[in-house]
Amino acid sequence: MTTVHVYVEGPSDKAAMEALLAPLLDRLRHQGVAVNFYDAPSGDRKKAVLLKIPERAVSILRNRPEDRVIALPDLYPKNHGFPHSTPKELVDGVVERFRAILARKGLQDGERLESRFQVFCFKHDLEALVLAAFEPLKARLGVPDLRRTWRLPVEDVDHGKPPKRVVEELFRENGQSYRETVDAPLILRGASYSELAAECPQCFQPFVQFLESL
Repeated sequence: MTTVHVYVEGPSDKAAMEALLAPLLDRLRHQGVAVNFYDAPSGDRKKAVLLKIPERAVSILRNRPEDRVIALPDLYPKNHGFPHSTPKELVDGVVERFRAILARKGLQDGERLESRFQVFCFKHDLEALVLAAFEPLKARLGVPDLRRTWRLPVEDVDHGKPPKRVVEELFRENGQSYRETVDAPLILRGASYSELAAECPQCFQPFVQFLESL
């Protein structure tokens, strides 16, 4: 069985992706592809995904040539770990680090290894998907007449006030506290990953399409 190792920043990202993508992950498993999500160690989680996962990816791919490794950090906050403010700058920076590790180790099959390492990101964080899952979000808040007050498409909710801050504010306005490790998975479990991919075509859709292609 081929294993896809997906590294995200925190436990809420891991639990939310497993909940949202459960139908796709089950289908892939039956086709001989296991997709496993891992959260970064506590501390500076984004920097860990950006700067440490490339080296881990090289080690995995050298020892398990049929596997794949994916880095899936948040775009927010910008310029963290290295200069970047756009998805392309983030992806390019991580790939550049991966290539530097290949060069330092003097590996002869670098091109093959690089073909099995992919970088995506949440724009600007996981909570863009929570905002896009509007009906489950309303149900979780218990506010059936909730109105959208944020920018659409949700991936354009930017660095100035990223989606997570919008979600936290929504919960506060309705007398609740947003608990990312509990609320994000519960909300996204009630959503369709394909519909959210259509709502978030800039960054989340390419990640879903890659998994589907496996």
